[in-house]
Amino acid sequence: MKLITKVTDEDIGEEIVEMKEPIYRKAARGIVLDEQGNMAVFYKENKNMYKLPGGGLEENESFEEAFIREIKEEVGCEVKIIECLGYTEEYKTKSNYMQTSCVFIGKVIKKLDSLSLTDMEKAEGGKRLWMKPEEALEKMKQNYDKLLASEYTSLYSTKIVAKRDIKILEEHIKSSLK
Repeated sequence: MKLITKVTDEDIGEEIVEMKEPIYRKAARGIVLDEQGNMAVFYKENKNMYKLPGGGLEENESFEEAFIREIKEEVGCEVKIIECLGYTEEYKTKSNYMQTSCVFIGKVIKKLDSLSLTDMEKAEGGKRLWMKPEEALEKMKQNYDKLLASEYTSLYSTKIVAKRDIKILEEHIKSSLK
């Protein structure tokens, strides 16, 4: 499987510190496309953040199962996985935290009536938007210097997630041009 990107504190202008027995998390996320070629973007209004849908694996859950569940919750769609784009690694050394995310491309097979957001996602103003991949990438880049922290997530962590998602979307756009 291809490494799409490795994001560290250095990528957001912070110094890398040594980690000791870091917290490790596995996650699944990716690109969800509808019939018109629009992609789902999860917008956190109170953080001014456009991000890719996805999240952590639950106990005994595969990457594929987590992706399908997360898309149902955050995008309100049933999705079919088309391909695995690769994986990402995040090293938040100041938080002593590492995450590996498997990144999928999925096609919407059914739009559902509602989202199932966590309290944190609701508090951060989470909503699903549909836009062309190039437009989503532009919004992510434009908003990077305008990102905000929330009561749940620091600006430091938010910037690492934003850098990761920008790199994923750049890889998707580049690979779709081939």
